[in-house]
Amino acid sequence: MIKFYLRLIFISLLFGFSGCKKETGIIKQTIADWQFRQSGDSVWLPAEVPGCVHIDLLKNEIIEDPYYGNNETKLQWIEKENWEYKALFEADDNLLKHIKTELIFEGLDTYADVYLNDSLILKADNMFREWAIECRKFLKTGENELLIKFISPVYNDSVKASMLPYKLPDERAFTRKAPYQYGWDWGPRFVTSGIWKPVYIRAWDDARIADVQVVQNKFQPDTAFLTANFEIESVQKQGCKLQIFDSDSESPIAELSASLFQGLNIIPFEFIIASPNLWWPNGMGDQYLYTLEFRIKTATSVDSIREKIGLRTVELVQEKDSVGESFFFRVNGIPVFMKGANYIPQDNFPSRVTDERYENVIQSVVDANMNMLRVWGGGIYENDIFYDLCDQKGLLVWQDFMFACNMYPGDTGFIENVKEETVQKVKRLRNHPCLALWCGNNEIDEGWHNWGWQKALGYSLADSTEIWLNYLKIFEELLPKTLKSYSPYIPYIPSSPRIGWGHEEASNEGDMHYWGVWWGEEPFGIYEEKVGRFMSEYGFQGFPDIKTLDSCLGQEDLILSSNALLNHQKHPKGMELIQTYMEREYKVPESFEDYAYVSQLVQAYGIRKAIEAHRRAMPVCMGTLYWQLNDCWQVISWSSTDYYHRWKALHYFVRDAYSDLLVSFESEKEIVKVFIVSDRLTNTQVEFDLKIMDFEGKIFWESNTNIEVQSSSSKAFANIDVRNVPMSNHFMIGKLLQSDSVLAMNCYYFVPPKDLRLPAIEIKKEIEAVEEGYLIRLTSDKLAKNVFLCCDADGFFSDNYFDLIPGETKRITFHTKRPKAEDLKSLKLTYLNYVKSKTNKNKIKEMKSEQIGNNL
Repeated sequence: MIKFYLRLIFISLLFGFSGCKKETGIIKQTIADWQFRQSGDSVWLPAEVPGCVHIDLLKNEIIEDPYYGNNETKLQWIEKENWEYKALFEADDNLLKHIKTELIFEGLDTYADVYLNDSLILKADNMFREWAIECRKFLKTGENELLIKFISPVYNDSVKASMLPYKLPDERAFTRKAPYQYGWDWGPRFVTSGIWKPVYIRAWDDARIADVQVVQNKFQPDTAFLTANFEIESVQKQGCKLQIFDSDSESPIAELSASLFQGLNIIPFEFIIASPNLWWPNGMGDQYLYTLEFRIKTATSVDSIREKIGLRTVELVQEKDSVGESFFFRVNGIPVFMKGANYIPQDNFPSRVTDERYENVIQSVVDANMNMLRVWGGGIYENDIFYDLCDQKGLLVWQDFMFACNMYPGDTGFIENVKEETVQKVKRLRNHPCLALWCGNNEIDEGWHNWGWQKALGYSLADSTEIWLNYLKIFEELLPKTLKSYSPYIPYIPSSPRIGWGHEEASNEGDMHYWGVWWGEEPFGIYEEKVGRFMSEYGFQGFPDIKTLDSCLGQEDLILSSNALLNHQKHPKGMELIQTYMEREYKVPESFEDYAYVSQLVQAYGIRKAIEAHRRAMPVCMGTLYWQLNDCWQVISWSSTDYYHRWKALHYFVRDAYSDLLVSFESEKEIVKVFIVSDRLTNTQVEFDLKIMDFEGKIFWESNTNIEVQSSSSKAFANIDVRNVPMSNHFMIGKLLQSDSVLAMNCYYFVPPKDLRLPAIEIKKEIEAVEEGYLIRLTSDKLAKNVFLCCDADGFFSDNYFDLIPGETKRITFHTKRPKAEDLKSLKLTYLNYVKSKTNKNKIKEMKSEQIGNNL
């Protein structure tokens, strides 16, 4: 029974704190030493928990690396089999004496029958749910056996699909499991089974805090008014005191006396924080976090939990205007242009993702000047560390529920399963200041109305009606109703996008997924025309780093026609489309390494064009989230960082395009408009330097003025007539300067890269050992286009794929943890000036890879 206390019984501010009573003694005993086998086998093998069957088979050398070459195709038998996991553990009298003894399964993937000492205690059917099972009566003193029998997800999918009179677009819809593990157009198909999160026993007496929701009621300049909704489980009717402490200073904040009933109690506890410090998104201010400790004291025990909270307001503003309807976020009362990307799981086997990998990917987001990530609905609800890092770094999170590109059943069992999943995930995430939006699904509304499922799958009117009503049941009823109860202060939208990109009104309201480039094969220039109110998806593919391909392919497979390489390109027309767009914009190289390099330039060239168009359109457009940030394996994909978090050209381009100050160019016939975009909260006085020069550094035209850039603005500061400019060997460069520091810089070329008459050049270089690794200085008296640095050593180049301006010195730091004299002996410089292409062979010199080492 749950009791809701509608008023406070007693509140007093505490000015001191007496010694604690004896702690409750909540025991958490991890279940370890797992074994696994294929059902029907007699031999048990060592297993790793958390993990999955694919990883356990790999560690036991039964299968080869699933990601290598074509191994994926050889391992599809695993998903069709049933698997068993077991563990033996001890239960002593101290454990068994507790009133409450529960087995906690934080994640079972997915259909699992759980036996404790031969008694069936659980039938699990949802990868995303946590399961808590009262197990005291099944335990015995001494050795106990926990056995979990996993049933093939694809078998269950097919059984459930056969029970419907119609087909859903994909059978994976029947199972509450990470959709991407069934394969996507950037990911492999590995339909896993196993124990993917920790398993432990939780034993306790008296009372415990199950959850605390912190609600921010009202802000005044000197006071924040909050409510802590304590969720307390008590074994008996009793009195208690609730306390809130500032853990950072160990200062008491408030105390409340209350009465508990047996069972689950919800007790609201109002408190204040004086002189509050606000939490701000990245680039707008500090990410101040309060560490609060919430305690319950009964006559015999104390229990406590800690939460980090950030004080901020977030609103999704959707209001009618002269264009259509706005779609923007307002944080702490200030409209914010969102700059970010779509995030997918970092591995097809998510238990392999370490804390270090989370830290690396989030830091790469911060370094690229982003302030928002969209957690895409075909993956997983991420681990706590992901949201903790977003809190710390000021990254707002657009959180999809895990539904994507499919229609879903609406039977009672499925709906109840989804409801419990939703309650658990909302309660886990709702206190994070990074959380900005709940979104019901990815592209299902668009799919239903634009992708032709009804015709392709032969739906009758009755079929269509039932399927759509099932959609409404989940995304227009269940999810918003649940959120109203558990997270009413975070905005919700039922689907992303609101309208498909093929409809004119998609540009005027809601968020937009624009796939005219890539899927529609439209030219990159269309990005400057198709600008919506909030661009939540758009993208283009590029190869990963060659070292990344080396990790999953043999040297014989580093050719474009290799079956093993093509297995790491999951889009059915991916290679064809990369080639098509490359031919439009660049000269197509002959060698494989050159092709990979230029493919990254094509990707970066197109997406930067989109980002700049979106930012120039502020405030009509108020957000841009490209597809996609990262990869789940080594693959040719839309990502800006690859599986090993190596930055592709796109990520370097994004970092510059997302800078708080941006110089951007827009061409209208013979006129080039030069925009300056600012995301700063205050006006900025700058020196605006604009030049047109040839590739040998000779100035054709120049202008230098002092200007004031308004806060949160986009404005054209110059209109340059370029009719008399020799287009193929000249370019425009714009800089914003302040006290000789370059705040922003961008270059504009009048023709596509393939039509540039790039000169033969020689780059001078100097290398110096520094604390971070190595400082590299590069100079050239002529333009070097898209200079790419690489070497065999592990490390990170502070800049890459840049244009080396004639007569200027470019400084790049190679960050490496343990510099060695031989680190940069393998350093290569690659640039477009020396690409050997498949056409115009006599006019293009052979690519030049310069070995650097003698200057060390």
